[in-house]
Amino acid sequence: MAVVGFDLGFQSCYIAVARAGGIETVANEFSDRCTPSVVSFGSKNRAIGVSAKNQQITHANNTVSNFKRFHGRAFNDPFVQKEKEKLSYDLVPMKNGGVGVKVMYMDEEHIFSVEQISAMLLTKLKETAESNLKKPVTDCVISVLGTAFDPFLGGRNFDGKLVDYFCAEIKAKYKLDPKAKVRALLRLYQECEKLKKLMSSNSTDIPLNIECFMNDTDVSGKMNRSQFEELCADLLQRIEVPLLSLMEQIQLKVEDVTAVEIVGGATPIPAVKERIAKFFGKDVSTTLNADEAIARGCALQCAILSPAFKVREFSVTDATPFPISLLWNTEAEDTEGVHEVFSRNHAAPFSKVLTFYRKGPFELEAFYSDPNGVPYPEAKIGRYVIQNVAAQKDGEKSKVKVKVRVNTHGIFSVSTASMVEPVKNEESEDVTVETEVESQDQRPPENLNDKNIQQENSEAGTQSQVQTDGQQTPQSPPSSEPPSEENKIPDVKKTNEKKGDQPPEAKKPKIKVKNVELPIEANLVWQLGKDLLNMYIETEGKMIMQDKLEKERNDAKNAVEEYVYEFRDKLSGPYEKFVCEKDLQGFSALLTETEGWLYEEGEDEAKQVYVDKLEDLKKLGTPIEMRYQEAEERPRLLEELGHRLQYYATIAGEFRNKDEKYIHIDEMEMMKVEKCVGEVVEWMNNAVSAQAKRSLDQDPAVHSREIKAKLQELNNICEPIVTQPKPKVDSPKEENPLNERGDYKNEDMGEDDKNSEMPQQNGECHPSDQNTMSMDLD
Repeated sequence: MAVVGFDLGFQSCYIAVARAGGIETVANEFSDRCTPSVVSFGSKNRAIGVSAKNQQITHANNTVSNFKRFHGRAFNDPFVQKEKEKLSYDLVPMKNGGVGVKVMYMDEEHIFSVEQISAMLLTKLKETAESNLKKPVTDCVISVLGTAFDPFLGGRNFDGKLVDYFCAEIKAKYKLDPKAKVRALLRLYQECEKLKKLMSSNSTDIPLNIECFMNDTDVSGKMNRSQFEELCADLLQRIEVPLLSLMEQIQLKVEDVTAVEIVGGATPIPAVKERIAKFFGKDVSTTLNADEAIARGCALQCAILSPAFKVREFSVTDATPFPISLLWNTEAEDTEGVHEVFSRNHAAPFSKVLTFYRKGPFELEAFYSDPNGVPYPEAKIGRYVIQNVAAQKDGEKSKVKVKVRVNTHGIFSVSTASMVEPVKNEESEDVTVETEVESQDQRPPENLNDKNIQQENSEAGTQSQVQTDGQQTPQSPPSSEPPSEENKIPDVKKTNEKKGDQPPEAKKPKIKVKNVELPIEANLVWQLGKDLLNMYIETEGKMIMQDKLEKERNDAKNAVEEYVYEFRDKLSGPYEKFVCEKDLQGFSALLTETEGWLYEEGEDEAKQVYVDKLEDLKKLGTPIEMRYQEAEERPRLLEELGHRLQYYATIAGEFRNKDEKYIHIDEMEMMKVEKCVGEVVEWMNNAVSAQAKRSLDQDPAVHSREIKAKLQELNNICEPIVTQPKPKVDSPKEENPLNERGDYKNEDMGEDDKNSEMPQQNGECHPSDQNTMSMDLD
């Protein structure tokens, strides 16, 4: 299971993976760990990442970058309209009012939503991760905009200050307007970004030089760090605002902070470091890689969530950054109910159950409680209609439980709704029911009508009563539901007291109920509907397939081009001796003809055309290549075969000379060795003789594969014979002159003693030696 983290940045992306007990940042196909957030569209395929950024100037109108800030915004948003003027590509409205990008793709005009563009970039990051891990990536963690932040302050804004400064300087000095030409402006942005990075490490004047900037005019300029800081004074002042917001949210004082670590693209700027250090009253730490830290953190979070990894215990609680409220209409048409279901920084994922009392379908509207605190003009989340709600048979309002949730991705939804219906005793056998204990007096009083809503916190296991009267009212202290009989723990002492002092209390009726699932109609503001999402997925799949086909076509074309150049060089080098003059001239002419075809009518052909062209070239080139390879490999193999023949012949000679090392080998076995050696020697001599009669530009008389086969045959027959181990021989035992007590035996012992100590001499074994066995050795 792959564990991957993606830092989806405004200008660049990073990929981190967890493996081998650690987390590492992986590189793309260009051996670069930074992948630009750029997508470029062409007549045959898309380019994403590094290859797309390389086309940004030459293919400006169809290269999309800096699109992340358009997520969740309408086309007519003032921010979108302001940014639109700075882009090299066209922004257009989508049918749902969102932001679309108009480009030429496959020689046709296409409009892609910002979500589709982001999906294309994520597809590229996914492919890079899969290529590095050698396994599919199905789950990952992706970084999002933070807890306290300024959505309009980042590295790009500092670049913009430099661009505006040099645009004015170039206009005054060279009478050129860089903003009049998109390509010139993009080049200036690239150079200003480099200049910004150089000023972070140098306080002296840094030059800016661009050749052939506009109208074949070279432009130049310079800037130092102090000038840059003066230029960006208004941006630097905005750094303190999110820091104050952060401290307010975590409810800590600056003195409570022990250490501060800064990461991000703009943190290398000395003035940024100084502002943060001044705010906290201590030096900031930069021990982490400022660019890659976010991706590595995402990979760590992915490892924590993954069942495939065991991670040291971390307490990580995600939060809902903006408070979310629900609004509903009451049955009295002139009033509305509203309640904040998730407060700011509420723990996520989290679910809550709200209980309504209704006689018919009703509608809920979800929105962000503090519109001014949301960095987008649209505060609405969606409208949800709870359908199929009906009054009870006795005309009373039905109890409806609505479950609202913020999931692990931070997305709010009204996930389920159910209506609680009482079940008659005769029906309980056929219907799955849950048992609740409700007293008659727990029904809402008639005078409250439908102003009662009950909220249950499914995670915390508590619930509270919330009353609304057209406006949000304070939440009353929590009160738990009456427990069911199974969960009741009676107090024996109190029960006895009641029995003795008071008459028995009437039992409350036990009502069996069932939950009927209710359909929910969701009308979402910016979330993609299922139909639209499926269409986007299908479109992306088609574009991925087109990219794959185009890559295969280009690979086939490049293979032909590479073969032409490589073989032409070798024909005048190492292959020259292995082709006759007539074939050399014909093949050289074909290579030259193919080269011209590649850059003219063959520049844009189908994949199969290039495959066939390569096959035609190989029909002439492969025999030449084969003769060269055979000439390189054949002498080495013949030498190796000769050494083995000499080795086995030497062993056979030593056997005939009765050498003790091989005397144990059977005569017939050794004859097999001698016969095999003789046959192979004869074959080798014939092969060498036949090859000597062939010139280098002719096909060889004997091939390397044949020599390898003979060598294998020789070893298979001879090696098992000559490596036979000698049989083991038991050495005879020496008589022990000591008796059992360790004394020398008495030569004057009696007959009985002799009979008990020595075996019989007539060949029969003494009873004490019946377990011994003798062996005759040749």
